[in-house]
Amino acid sequence: MYKQGKYTETDKMSDLICDNYPMVLVMSRFGIDLGFSEKSIGEVCRMNQVDCCTFLAVVNFLTEETSVPVNGINNCMSLGSLITYLHNAHDYFLNFRLPHIRRKLTEAIAGCPTDVAFIITKFFDDYVYEVHKHMSYEEKIVFPYTRNLLKGTKDTKYNIGIFSKWHDQIEMKIAELKNILLKYYPGPDNYLLNSVLFDIFATEQDLATHNRVEDYLFVPAVLAIEKTIK
Repeated sequence: MYKQGKYTETDKMSDLICDNYPMVLVMSRFGIDLGFSEKSIGEVCRMNQVDCCTFLAVVNFLTEETSVPVNGINNCMSLGSLITYLHNAHDYFLNFRLPHIRRKLTEAIAGCPTDVAFIITKFFDDYVYEVHKHMSYEEKIVFPYTRNLLKGTKDTKYNIGIFSKWHDQIEMKIAELKNILLKYYPGPDNYLLNSVLFDIFATEQDLATHNRVEDYLFVPAVLAIEKTIK
C-alpha cells in the first residue's frame, strides 16, 4: 500500500475529489473518467491502467501544498506515467482551455472601442503564444529525451539541467492582461467579462501548479535516471 502522504490507495476517489475539487483535473489528465462509484483510489487506478503511486505522488504533492515532494516519493513513481500526465495537461491548455477563454473574451469585449479590443486580444494572443512555445519545447525536446533515457539511451548534447534553466514561469506573462481588464477596461460591468477574468485567474493558477509538478517531481526524477546512465 502506498502511504507517502495524506491520501492512500485505500481512500475513496470520491472523497479525494470532494475534498479537493481541483483534483478532478489531475484525475482527468491521468486518463481517469468519472463514474467510479464508491471505489478506492487504488481500484480506480487499476481499472484505468494508471500507475497508482504516480497518481498519489502528484495528488499528495499538490494537496499538501508543500514546496518539495514527500520524502521518497520518486522511489516508486513511474516517469512514463508522469509524462503522460504532463502531455495531457498540455493538450488541455492548448486545445481546450485557452481557446475557450479566447472565444469568451472576444464576445465579452465586442462592444468596446476597436482599438481597445485589439490591444486586449493581442495581449491574450501573445500570452497563448508563450504558453504554446513553452509546451512545444517540452513535447519536441524534453519528453523524447526522457523517453530515450527510459530506454537506456542518453543524449550527450542535452541534459535536464538545460530545461531547468530555460524553464521560466509562464504564468507571470498574463499579469499585463489582467491589469488591463481590472484597471483600464472602459466597458460596463457585465457577467461575461467577469467570468472571463475568473477563468484567466483560474488558468494562471492551474499553470503555476503544472509548473510546480514539472519542477519538483518531473525534473528530479529525470536527474535520478541521468545519474544511472553513463
